[in-house]
Amino acid sequence: MSLWTSLEPASVTVDPGSRATVRLRVRNTGDVVDEYRFEPVGAVAPWTTVEPQTLRLYPGTTGTVELTFAPPRTPDATAGPNPYAVRITPTEHPEAVTVPEGNLTITPFTEVRAELVPPTVKGRFRGRPRLAIDNIGNTKLTASLTGSDQGDRLSYELQPANVQIEPGRAVFVNTTLRPRQIIWFGSKEEQRYSLAVRRSGAQALEVDGTFVQRGFLPRWLATALSLTVALAIAFVMIWLAYKPQVNTSANEKLAEAGVSTLAPSPSATPSAPALVPTPTAPVVVEAPASSQAPADSGSGSGGGDGGGGSESKAPVKPKQETAADAVNKLAARSDGRHICYRAYVADKGWQDPVCDGAIAGTTGKNLPIKALNIATARTGGVTGNAAHVVGGWLTGDKWSKAGDGVNMWMGSSKPAVAAMEGYTIKTIEGSVCQNAHVKDRGWLGNGCTKAGDWIYGGSPMEQKLQLEAVRFTV
Repeated sequence: MSLWTSLEPASVTVDPGSRATVRLRVRNTGDVVDEYRFEPVGAVAPWTTVEPQTLRLYPGTTGTVELTFAPPRTPDATAGPNPYAVRITPTEHPEAVTVPEGNLTITPFTEVRAELVPPTVKGRFRGRPRLAIDNIGNTKLTASLTGSDQGDRLSYELQPANVQIEPGRAVFVNTTLRPRQIIWFGSKEEQRYSLAVRRSGAQALEVDGTFVQRGFLPRWLATALSLTVALAIAFVMIWLAYKPQVNTSANEKLAEAGVSTLAPSPSATPSAPALVPTPTAPVVVEAPASSQAPADSGSGSGGGDGGGGSESKAPVKPKQETAADAVNKLAARSDGRHICYRAYVADKGWQDPVCDGAIAGTTGKNLPIKALNIATARTGGVTGNAAHVVGGWLTGDKWSKAGDGVNMWMGSSKPAVAAMEGYTIKTIEGSVCQNAHVKDRGWLGNGCTKAGDWIYGGSPMEQKLQLEAVRFTV
């Protein structure tokens, strides 16, 4: 070999978002003038620059190049030791390639973002916001969740109450808020509360929200009921004070005719006994009896659970959420265009869907993507096709198409089909942006296209490198 190299130092530590420099010394130990080309390789190659990129040396002379490492402050800069290497190719002897190796240690950093969706919820007996937590650091996040408010007027149910989030991933926490006292009558009341993301050794991250508690019955209905009761009491009192007198019809006729009892005359011979009218029995007037069927006791209002039937059914295994399920939920609570997607990862299967720029797939695990499931909202639909490491465009001109809110599929999860190396995608309305993570090359950079145009993402076709992770935005 006609080349001697030395890394000074061979190991270096760098903080994400800053720079570190390593000096590479090269000596031409051959007997001819040679020119050497330097190219960084490995997982940290996208963040590595070499100055100068070529070096011309006479026999027996030594030159120096500088390697500058600038990992970004993003989840892609994995914390811990990361091996790196530089490929040195002599012009005169291209077969005599030398690859000196070193170690770059990236320090960990933690950064968390949290958002309530929606920030304001309304209800009579409960509210159900969702807390979205994003780990944009480069280490796994472990945190517990709590809720609080002034006056302890709400109770909190968090599912899950503890989370572990990988770098570059996000989770949604389902939250149920219940007021400790029900407003039976009156207008709505606003109660401010906070959900806290607590980490060991770090200050808690608090997210504020508002719960608008509605009254069980509106104020006008309470006023109407009060007036109805008052009128009913007044009617009963008037009826008792001025109750009409009821007499028999016989007494009324006798009073009108002025009939009295006749006594016999002493000089007259009685020919018949005196007639004394006998009053008839008084007539009793009774109010007709009325009956009313009891009101049907329907189900309670305000979010109570309905009663179950007499038969029990076996539990049904929950259906795995698709990209269309995720984008329809997101579009229902948020305006604008959205794109959700998930990846079929070799040896792992389908992942959970992510949306709007989150990472689908894996990085640094040598696990290729075999298929993609994509769905959009308010873009007029999405079209795409997949290229594979072996076989290229297996479907030829047969593109996958889907309208808004409908699943579009690319690639294949069959064991006999090779992993994907790239893809082509477009939306009918608006532009689509993509970023692909390829084996041995890392993230290739964000690329966008005009409305209705195609964009390719993934490994250059001639290199045949497997696709490992993707990001999409619209």
